[in-house]
Amino acid sequence: MSQHHPDETSALGAQPGSEEAAQTPRGGGRLPLDGILIADFSRVLAGPYATMLLADLGAEVIKVEGTGGDDTRTWVPPRRPDGVSTYYAAINRNKKSIVLDFKDGDDLCVAQRLAGRADVVIENFKPGGLKKFGLDYDSVSKTNPSVVYSSITGFGTQGEGAKYPGYDLIVQAMSGLMSLTGSPDGPPYRAGISVFDVMAGLHSTIGILAALRQRDHTGDGAHVEASLMASAMSGLVNQTHAYVGGGTTPMRMGNAHPSLYPYEAMPTADDDVIIAAGNNTQFGRLCKVLGIPEIAQDERFADVGDRTDRRDELRPILEAELAKHTAQELFEKLNDVGVPCGPINSIRQGVEYAEALGLEPVVQVGSGDSAVPGVRHPLSFNTMTPRYELAPPKLGEHTEEIKAWLTTEEGTQR
Repeated sequence: MSQHHPDETSALGAQPGSEEAAQTPRGGGRLPLDGILIADFSRVLAGPYATMLLADLGAEVIKVEGTGGDDTRTWVPPRRPDGVSTYYAAINRNKKSIVLDFKDGDDLCVAQRLAGRADVVIENFKPGGLKKFGLDYDSVSKTNPSVVYSSITGFGTQGEGAKYPGYDLIVQAMSGLMSLTGSPDGPPYRAGISVFDVMAGLHSTIGILAALRQRDHTGDGAHVEASLMASAMSGLVNQTHAYVGGGTTPMRMGNAHPSLYPYEAMPTADDDVIIAAGNNTQFGRLCKVLGIPEIAQDERFADVGDRTDRRDELRPILEAELAKHTAQELFEKLNDVGVPCGPINSIRQGVEYAEALGLEPVVQVGSGDSAVPGVRHPLSFNTMTPRYELAPPKLGEHTEEIKAWLTTEEGTQR
């Protein structure tokens, strides 16, 4: 059983509660994952995103990289002013980097020693890829039975899927997502982000936290497996269930919703605006703002299903009135009466709007001259503040520090 517990000294940091730790700006007190050591053997997006979220909440993450570093270090443009890839920087704060070549015997011993002392090991190698290095779950758990070992794959570890690499774009295609994205008469499109990488990272985070909580009860570790394909099946929610539960195969509808109308981008006198009238009350208020309250009472459009079935009849009626207003006018008027409505922003406008709402989406990561901008952790708590202490590390920045710690009496006892 691992001897590394949350009430012990952090592996490479200050003793929680010490004077040094007390000087850390965390919004008061310890973070929930203080003392949890994560050996991060993952690369690119899903795993690093998961470990960054956990690091923000206090976990100590050691990012293990090969001699070439995480691929995302080279994914440019765009770059920060200092030349660092913004892709890499987006998902690697609050971590320490060690470079290890698994083909080198000494480096491999360091990797194995690290995995043997970690509370959490996370990896996204091809299924079975770490076995020859003694870093797979079976090997690690023999010497560290309380380890929570998280594996992320593309299509699972069993059967045909185990041989396929886990690329988000491939999963977007093979899961059916791309068949839903784009205009009905146009080609299928990928989403604007690696949506299933992010989902798999989030699902892995949930699994890791659940396994850590289970370990509190039993003392035993667990092997937590997530795959991009399984995350896709779950994350497509109503669309996958349309087939599973209803025998319907959804197809792309542009910005339209298969079960609601109006619930899409609508034209105005200048720009398109999103209107999301999801129930009868909201539809009645929309019609009142547009000066056609009688439409909400028309039996053809009286209920959600009626409006969805007759959207081709309803659309020209609404668009004729929408054309009398600007997008900004509708945004203000509809939100004033409780009808969800919003402009279609650029990323820049989205960040600026979040700032205007007081959400403070941009934080400074690190301190002093080394501080860099980052995006705020997605959760807020009334009892604590996620940390933003370490800027994304340079390749191998902490190699000697981590190796030295692993050879100390404290490191060998954990």
